[in-house]
Amino acid sequence: MLSRTAENLFWMARNMERAENTARMLDVSFRMSLLPSSRDKQAQFEPILSIAPGDGRFDELYGMLSHENIIRYVALDPENAGSICSLIKNARENARAQRSAISSEAWERLNSTWLQVQNLDYEGLMRWGYRDFFDWVKERSHLFRGVVFGTMLHDDGFRFIRLGTFIERADNTARILDVKYHVLLPDTEQVGGVVDYYQWGALLRSVGAFRAYRRVYHDTVYPWRIAELLILREDMPRSLHHCYEVVIHTLDELAGKKQLECRRIAGQTYAQLRYGRIDSVFKEGLHEFLTDFIARNNALGVQLQEDFLMRPLAMAGAA
Repeated sequence: MLSRTAENLFWMARNMERAENTARMLDVSFRMSLLPSSRDKQAQFEPILSIAPGDGRFDELYGMLSHENIIRYVALDPENAGSICSLIKNARENARAQRSAISSEAWERLNSTWLQVQNLDYEGLMRWGYRDFFDWVKERSHLFRGVVFGTMLHDDGFRFIRLGTFIERADNTARILDVKYHVLLPDTEQVGGVVDYYQWGALLRSVGAFRAYRRVYHDTVYPWRIAELLILREDMPRSLHHCYEVVIHTLDELAGKKQLECRRIAGQTYAQLRYGRIDSVFKEGLHEFLTDFIARNNALGVQLQEDFLMRPLAMAGAA
């Protein structure tokens, strides 16, 4: 497969996964802001600026910090390369460049998704409804992945789509979990309270894991169990362990018998997740563990560029 084709498919998948993850974060923040215990609506949205992808130009573009401005910037702003609309546009452009490498159904899903948001402004979003829009973005991402899985040959092109999806998903899960500990609840006196329970529940909902938690633990929401579910559980679709199990399997199919550096980096991280224990993670420090994971995940993305793709990561991410 040409490296240009692999690159476009890889970033097509990453951009759609980012759009979905960003919609999930905005959706949960909006739901939390409606709770009677939430006195400061802005405080529910502010952490998103630390998690969601973006160019760090919020202060330059908006100045005043408010939940309306955060939603404009993170969901709609064409000046923000990490906004939902920009990500959908980028995914569509990457797909357009490789229409012969994907199924016509996959192209049609992406193209129609972009056509529905290309002229969307804040007033249009208000008429649409925050929750309805965020749910729509999630549904379109699910639909796109389902169409890809069900209509494309499971060849190398499909494998690069899988790599993009799960590397991006792992990054998002790690960032959400890290910010929950170090931004959402900086005051340790709040831990264990009613508000704390709702915020931990919101974290689970932001990664679609609330019911999974209930099925696994049959108990109230505890931070260390959430960390275990989202880091070490192999059967949790958005856990770091599950993401890297898919990444390892996909790289083995792509590399064959070649000894590639990206496979070594991924294998190191996978071994840590497969054989790790949550008490060891907390002993090391959850923040330190997640920071190290994010760095390793980024290093894997850079190495994939060198081993398979065409351009440096920063340039590809802006495509």
